[in-house]
Amino acid sequence: MADAFTASAAAKGREVLLVDDVFTTGATARAAAMALREAGAVRVEVLTVARAFSLA
Repeated sequence: MADAFTASAAAKGREVLLVDDVFTTGATARAAAMALREAGAVRVEVLTVARAFSLA
């Protein structure tokens, strides 16, 4: 996921809510949040609708 996302300079100084449909490993949310932080977002929260897991 490294370098999969870029964020606009409009994120600078903002608090951002990142919405992800399914949280599996967290790699997608982490990469997107990192791009937002690198663009200057002061806070990034992640909201997911579902979480994937294994009973094994």
